[in-house]
Amino acid sequence: MTKIISFYLPQFHSIPENDAVWGKGFTEWNNVKAAKPLVKKQYQPRVPLNNNYYSLLNEDTILWQTDLAKKYGVYGFCIYHYWFSGKLLLNKPLELINKSKKIHFPYCICWANESWTNAWSSNKPKSFLEQKYGDKAEWKEHFDYLARFFKDPDYIVEDNKPLIVIYRPESIPQLNEKLDFWNSLARTIGFDGLEYAYQQMDFAIDPLSDDSRFKYSIEYQPRYALQDIESQKSKTKQIIKKVLRTTAKMSDKTLKTSIIEKREEQKKQKDLTTPPQIFSYDEVCEAILQRYKTSDKSVAGMFVGYDDTPRRQNRGLIIQSTPESFEKYLTMQLKNIQKHYTTDFLFLFAWNEWAEGGYLEPDQRYRYQYLESIDNALRKTRTQNNESR
Repeated sequence: MTKIISFYLPQFHSIPENDAVWGKGFTEWNNVKAAKPLVKKQYQPRVPLNNNYYSLLNEDTILWQTDLAKKYGVYGFCIYHYWFSGKLLLNKPLELINKSKKIHFPYCICWANESWTNAWSSNKPKSFLEQKYGDKAEWKEHFDYLARFFKDPDYIVEDNKPLIVIYRPESIPQLNEKLDFWNSLARTIGFDGLEYAYQQMDFAIDPLSDDSRFKYSIEYQPRYALQDIESQKSKTKQIIKKVLRTTAKMSDKTLKTSIIEKREEQKKQKDLTTPPQIFSYDEVCEAILQRYKTSDKSVAGMFVGYDDTPRRQNRGLIIQSTPESFEKYLTMQLKNIQKHYTTDFLFLFAWNEWAEGGYLEPDQRYRYQYLESIDNALRKTRTQNNESR
């Protein structure tokens, strides 16, 4: 049976670094509470059921989350991890899960290897902590920190290899050397290496990428589907774009230019008066269902919904769902996975991305209906599997 792993955001407690940039006591809830509808029929603001604006420094909160996930059929969490040359951010919830004697729930780590910026809230992005990758001494320091989680009996391990997701492998200069080094360190503590997966689409579509160290390529939704939709609308445009991107990558690598970086900055400086981009949930999910594995590494994705206007305001993207539409397409995607994929994971956006409109946790409008949709979809799939035997 397919195992649903939900991405999990730990930014629901304050840290000094966020306080310094956004104001004392800032958490993701600040964005959620400040949200306003920008277009007709937009579901904003989103309010947690019983005004449960929780803190992830509370062990009972995380126990409540994991109990809910178990009850409704979520297999595990993929928890974001932030490391800046030995400096940790938002690490307390992950460490609490690791140390708790009450919380027992499968999880893995996604290293969110991006610079700490205000890009999602400003048309003039500023970096506050730059993501650097260091030398072998730092690689070892980073591994030694992660090892405590790998050794946790609740950590997701396959074939004696702990699973770790890397958000943007294309950003790591000595990628293969680093991953090989981590494999060797894993063997010194009793594992047979690490099981690597990558999340972002840029690595998958870059013809210069070497994914030989990775077992899994996660189809991070809805991004992959949006790319597929755009590709179908303008194949010629995409070919030209791919050629230009490849040329820019080669130039950046050989001539030490920064074409890709400047293009990304230009995208982020989009006019704030432009209305948010809107897609139909049906259209995006139909594109997901048209996507089959591109290799045995492919891991299917799905998404609850998407609306990042609480973070990005007019520069945001809106894809609104209902519990009924989510259940319908999740059920179809589970069938699609059994038919067209060789892996039994489904990575779901998301458990608690409240400021990006992707969450399973109960809110005031739908209460537990999205969680019930997971349970219903899994039950339907099991029933159909039994009937077909």
